[in-house]
Amino acid sequence: MSDSHLRVGHVSKTFRVGNEPIQALQGVDLTIAPAEFVTIVGASGCGKSTLLRIIAGLETRFDGEVRHDGRPIEGPSLDRGIVFQEPRLFPWLTVEQNVALGLENALLDAAAKRRVTTEHIALVGLAGFETAYPRQLSGGMAQRVAIARSLVNRPGVLLLDEPFGALDAMTRAHLQEELQRIWKHERITAILVTHDVDEAVLLGDRVVVMAPRPGRIAEIFHVTAPRPRDRKDPGLLRLRNAVLDALEATLRGTSNVSTPTRLEPQQRPRELASGVPLAARSA
Repeated sequence: MSDSHLRVGHVSKTFRVGNEPIQALQGVDLTIAPAEFVTIVGASGCGKSTLLRIIAGLETRFDGEVRHDGRPIEGPSLDRGIVFQEPRLFPWLTVEQNVALGLENALLDAAAKRRVTTEHIALVGLAGFETAYPRQLSGGMAQRVAIARSLVNRPGVLLLDEPFGALDAMTRAHLQEELQRIWKHERITAILVTHDVDEAVLLGDRVVVMAPRPGRIAEIFHVTAPRPRDRKDPGLLRLRNAVLDALEATLRGTSNVSTPTRLEPQQRPRELASGVPLAARSA
């Protein structure tokens, strides 16, 4: 396996439920470039979150291999930050203290930790709320704190597991824009798991469609529309519909899904620019 920024190589994962083995992932193969934003969509139970946990190092028992900058991922690391659907803030700590927790094991003196914490609170637009407690924050503000905490160590990869799923539509749309701004500012590699196809197309450089039971990559779509993106762009709307068609095909069992030894769907992704279909190219 060649060294690359992030390489998921033929990953399979099986859980046991009672005495029955349940295969969550089968032969997932994906290469992600530095500073690329990849979004992953699929029906419930297709293994999206399991894959994210494997990349984070939270799941260590699986077949295959995952490498970050050429090194095997064998457990959690400060090189990979993760944001969950719930902010998971400590209610007895302030915003500043919650964000600073991300630096607990960092090799910085106290003054440097305070400076970096302040910088990241400002980065997510919460300057002035340093002394607020989670109970005093809206859901969107709390999720900003979680994002700041995950970024404060300057990780190479940011993993997001449906971070806006519990928010109202307006707050979600606003935080999607904020996430684009933060990603562009930090030039970080980002992987977002979502059920929202519009969100996947708006944010991703590539949209990975997964098929369920067991979880496999069905298709990959390249999104070449320029940033910042307009939600009403006809090209994005066409791509959204194409992704929805691919998702529906996975549920009907009619998609051309890859297997552990057959990777053609990933080697021939669909690619759409802003309203202009382009020739397919290798992923």
